[in-house]
Amino acid sequence: MWLYLLLFFCAILAYYVVKQHSHWKSKNVTQGPIVPIFGDSLQVIFRKESAYDMTLRIYNRFPNERYTGIYQMSNPILVIRDPELLKTVTVKDFDHFTDHRHFLPEDIDPLWSKNLFSLNGDKWREMRATMSPAFTSSKMRAMFCLINECAEGLADYFQEENKKGQVVREMKDVFTRYANDVIATCAFGIKCDSMKEPENEFYIMGRKATDFSNLWTNLKFMLFSVMPMISNFVEVKMFSKETSNFFMSVITNNLRMREEQNIVRPDMINLLMEARKGKLKHEGETQEQDAGFATVQESEIGMKEMKTKREITDVDITAQALIFFLAGFETVSTLMTFMSYELAINPDIQKRLQEEIDETREKCNGRLTYEILATMKYMDMVISETLRKWPPVVTLERSCVKPYTIPATRPNESAVHLKVNDIIWLPSVAIQRDPKYYPEPDKFDPERFNDENKHQIKPFVYNPFGYGPRNCIGSRFALMETKTVFFHLLSKCDLVIVEETIVPLKINKKIFSLGAEDGVTLGFKPRQRNN
Repeated sequence: MWLYLLLFFCAILAYYVVKQHSHWKSKNVTQGPIVPIFGDSLQVIFRKESAYDMTLRIYNRFPNERYTGIYQMSNPILVIRDPELLKTVTVKDFDHFTDHRHFLPEDIDPLWSKNLFSLNGDKWREMRATMSPAFTSSKMRAMFCLINECAEGLADYFQEENKKGQVVREMKDVFTRYANDVIATCAFGIKCDSMKEPENEFYIMGRKATDFSNLWTNLKFMLFSVMPMISNFVEVKMFSKETSNFFMSVITNNLRMREEQNIVRPDMINLLMEARKGKLKHEGETQEQDAGFATVQESEIGMKEMKTKREITDVDITAQALIFFLAGFETVSTLMTFMSYELAINPDIQKRLQEEIDETREKCNGRLTYEILATMKYMDMVISETLRKWPPVVTLERSCVKPYTIPATRPNESAVHLKVNDIIWLPSVAIQRDPKYYPEPDKFDPERFNDENKHQIKPFVYNPFGYGPRNCIGSRFALMETKTVFFHLLSKCDLVIVEETIVPLKINKKIFSLGAEDGVTLGFKPRQRNN
């Protein structure tokens, strides 16, 4: 009796799995070989393949298709390959794909669910319009002094350390410490020096909040992605109670002190306080491309002045500051790490960049300004190429919020009907590694972005900061932060390969984000022309 019941249960399970993994076939959409239950995710789940390599593999297996289907466990996801179709779903028909996938109910983890990345629908539109003025050129210019101070401090640290002998460091550790100090001062109003004080509380809590390498964190992300109902039922949180309490305490105490003592500081807290009072506006600013080629432009949604605004609470402010911290701590430090690697293994490119830095230093008499930084063309070319080859966020996604049909445009296609909550993937790293758009895609070549070539780059084949109105609001800040630290660092040091440097680097399979296996270890060599 029990044997028959077991066989019956297995048959039902097998039928369910086969049916689930036939979703795209039934819609005449290509799909690759599927592993039962795990779909296309088996290798990533068991750390045999990185998310970076998985994205490339999926993108390349049907090179002539505009889109292809995959399965994240049993969840069907449509991967958009064609730049024109990407433009359609993320810009022209944005109203159908306004949201990210819903992970957690607001009451379970408010610091996650209330931040700009997680908000959906009208709440997202309102918060985007509220925060957008905080990231304009004039606001970046005001915050530049804080970033410049952190970057100068880092360069001075390595100049002093070099007096004791050759300095060898793991670059992700160096740049997360720099990013920590930048975000601490710009978003939380706290001064840190994480190189001289490596165990400072702000850095330690930042490491805990962004530690994506341990198994439990990876399992949480998988649970959020493929089984949101279960994660909601067991009330799994994105942030630990310790992390949430720490950042909440920092912000509320800071807000109270500033209000009581009328403290005004050119940082993110001050801007969010202005937003709470309804005083933060675009003030008719034009959208300059001053930060560089990779800078994203704000859409009408972000530029719009909201007529009705809900109260911005301390929790709202903490949530925005925390997501700003996570982005700066993790993704921006990843950009800096891979850029340092490319400069070290391409010394000719590093030398040319240093020549531009030296010329710029002379021009500004050693006192760097936001305006001078914006004139550095080769610096921008190097960063743009790093973001092409190594975008910190390898795949973006959108959730369908109202029924949508992708019409057939080729003889082998059928119209694809998407329903509410269906997910689409935007494989930015794979598109930016496609030889059809970038010849010799594995080659690090900043000349792709010189004045002559950058205008020939096809629209929607370069999007390291995302697509359409839901792009990264902090692109200007990230680029300014990166340019500033390399300006000061390369003024005083050469980045060189040492015995511990792994060339070519390997992608870390133990984390969902982009990272180098065993890190990027480089040497800091004093420049002979130091002044």
